[in-house]
Amino acid sequence: MLIKMLKLRLLNAIAPAYFYTATAVTLALHFLLFIPTIFQNPGVTISSMTLLHTAIFLYLMLNALGNYTMTIWYPSESANDNIIPVCSPDCPDKVDAHYLFNGRHFCKLCRKVILKRDHHCFFTGNCIGNKNMRYFIMFSIYTSCTCLYSLVLGVAYLTVEYSISFENPLTFLTLLPLSTGYFFLGVISGLQFFLVLMLYVWLGVGLVSAGFCCQQVLLVARGQTWCQLQKGQLVESRGSWRENLSDVFGSRWALGFFLPVRTVEVKSEYEHQVSEHKHD
Repeated sequence: MLIKMLKLRLLNAIAPAYFYTATAVTLALHFLLFIPTIFQNPGVTISSMTLLHTAIFLYLMLNALGNYTMTIWYPSESANDNIIPVCSPDCPDKVDAHYLFNGRHFCKLCRKVILKRDHHCFFTGNCIGNKNMRYFIMFSIYTSCTCLYSLVLGVAYLTVEYSISFENPLTFLTLLPLSTGYFFLGVISGLQFFLVLMLYVWLGVGLVSAGFCCQQVLLVARGQTWCQLQKGQLVESRGSWRENLSDVFGSRWALGFFLPVRTVEVKSEYEHQVSEHKHD
C-alpha cells in the first residue's frame, strides 16, 4: 500500500511537468518550424495565412492553459474540514479516496476533504469537484483541439519539408515503426524522428482529452460524478439535464466556452449540503 501511494504521489508530480514540457515543445515547433515552413511566401514578410494560423493556434493554446490554471486555482477542497479522517485497513474505497457523506470525499493524495469529488486529476495535481469541473471540461476540449490542430500542421510540415505523402491511410499507421528503424540505421535525422514521435503524442493526448470531455459532460448532464459511478450509485438524474449543465457551466456558458473566465457562482458548502439533502 505504501509503495502504491508513493507511485501515485510521484505521478502527481511528473504529470504536470510533462504537460508543461509538451506545451513548450509544441509552441517551439509551431513558431520555429511549422508556420514559417508551411506558410512561407517569398517576397512577403508576414502573409495573411501566417497571421491566421498563428492566431488560431495561440487562441487554442491560451484557452487550454487558461482553463488548466483555473482548474488549479479553484480547488474543490472543503474549508470547514480540517481533520484528516483515519481509514481502516479494510476500507472498501479506492486507495486514493475515502467516502464520507453529503457528496464529500477525503482524498489521500491531496490529504483534503473534497466537495462533490469526481476524480483526482494527475495532470493538474488536484481533485476535480464542484468548483472546478467546468474548467476541467474546457481544459479537455481545448487541449484536444490544440493537439489535433498540431497533428494536422505536423503532417503538413512533413509533407512539405520531407516530401512524405499521406494519401494512403496506411502511411500514418506505419510511420512510427518505419521511422524508428530508419533512425537507428542512420537514414533519417533525429529531428525528423522526433517530429514523428510528436505526431503520435498529439494524436494520443488529443483522443484521450476528447474522451474525457465526452465522459464528463455525460456525467454532469446526469447529475452524477465518477466516484458515484464507481460505487454503483446509478441513481436517477438530480434535476433535468439542462439544470445539471447550468449548475456546472452557469447561465453565461457561451462566454466561458470562448474564454477561460468564471461564469458560475459556486455554492457555499452549507448551500451545497442543503441541496444534497433536498435531492436525497
